[in-house]
Amino acid sequence: MRIGLLTGGGDCPGLNAAIRAVVKQGTGEYGHTIIGFRNGWRGVVDGDVHPLGRQDIRNVLPVGGTLLGTARFHPRQEDGSMDAVLATVEAERLDALICIGGDGTLHAASRVAEAGVKIVAIPKTIDNDVEGTDLSIGFHTAVNIATEALDRVHTTAESHNRVMVVEVMGRHAGWIAVNAGIAGGAEVVLAPEEPFDIDQVVKFLRHRHRAHANFSIVVVAEGAVPREGSMEFTQQLGRFGEIVAGSVGERVSAEIAERTGFDTRLTVLGHVQRGGEPTPTDRILGSRFGVAAVDAVSAGTSGVMTALRGERVELVPLAEVAGRPKRVPEELLRVARVLA
Repeated sequence: MRIGLLTGGGDCPGLNAAIRAVVKQGTGEYGHTIIGFRNGWRGVVDGDVHPLGRQDIRNVLPVGGTLLGTARFHPRQEDGSMDAVLATVEAERLDALICIGGDGTLHAASRVAEAGVKIVAIPKTIDNDVEGTDLSIGFHTAVNIATEALDRVHTTAESHNRVMVVEVMGRHAGWIAVNAGIAGGAEVVLAPEEPFDIDQVVKFLRHRHRAHANFSIVVVAEGAVPREGSMEFTQQLGRFGEIVAGSVGERVSAEIAERTGFDTRLTVLGHVQRGGEPTPTDRILGSRFGVAAVDAVSAGTSGVMTALRGERVELVPLAEVAGRPKRVPEELLRVARVLA
């Protein structure tokens, strides 16, 4: 078989582990030919191919990012890019495509599958908001980075009697904010799942500083929004609809400082959350997903996504999960509230 492989959307640690697993399992176990596409779906549209062999995947396990490159581009019928995808699949004589990506990339994959291309998807996103899987590639590393940052911020906050506001990624779901907030001992966690009341935040911080401590850590997901009527705020968006880093963090920090008089500082972690070496957990997850994807393609399965459910890697229908962001469950949000 000739199998196409791409990584789309934002980069994250663990992608190279998945690529390595696809190549090793595909060529070694089945004798398949793996055709890599540079820069995600854009590479498929442009026919920008890079055949992958064992020489391409040596020593890539600890390397962050993706050796294939990536782009935030999704093929659409309206601009002819879907036709270009189908033309490339035919020109390269591909039997199937393995797509590694987040919600946007997987949603595009489901559309390509509907057009008749055999597709197996692998979920990756530091936001962990892909429906149908307990974990996505990159999330574990991002939480580790955010937690380490909170540990470091704690010491300077306590030394200077400050409120430290730390903004983390998470546009539609607060998985990083909630998990890092719990692990890093934050006093307040603001996530997209629950609009926040700035008056309640300020009231809590005043009480804490009077009764318990002279410093506080507030974790804010970039997609957190205030409860209607509690604070004037309009989320700033970039040219591709992405949230401008620091916009909600800056506003929350300014409101706390103005309303309490406390020395308040903002730290925006931004892209450091998605860079650097993947943790062993992400290396293992990427490897398991890569092997499972090749096995699925080799068995003739299509229109599915690899998913971690409990301790098992399973295949779930792509159409059932694409375009449905996974939110943080109430039980985990409650833990963050209780421990604040």
